[in-house]
Amino acid sequence: MEFAYDDQNIFAKILRGEIPNKTVFENAHALAFEDIEPQAPVHVLVIPKGSYVSLDHFARDASPEEQAGFMQAVAEVCRITQVDDGFRAISNARTHGVQDVPHFHMHIIGGTQLGRMLQK
Repeated sequence: MEFAYDDQNIFAKILRGEIPNKTVFENAHALAFEDIEPQAPVHVLVIPKGSYVSLDHFARDASPEEQAGFMQAVAEVCRITQVDDGFRAISNARTHGVQDVPHFHMHIIGGTQLGRMLQK
């Protein structure tokens, strides 16, 4: 599958500093910031700094250093936000996955008892 990255998406603009954000954590390969429409007391988005459309694109094409840096950012967000009782990590992909922004991102959601993710 070919992945066409749109460098005008909102996360690309955030990475370029064109749109402000409430940064939770940043390293060389990832940026984590508070979601502007939180679905729980903790709702942080973690995005890679590279131009990746979706999780599978990132898993296929990102370097080992980018992948490790991203996962380290996820771990730091969990530590900083103290989601010790549990959290959900969600990455929606493309149309059927209801991906709103075409830049790979992971939602870290917690701080409360979460309901079931999917209903039968």
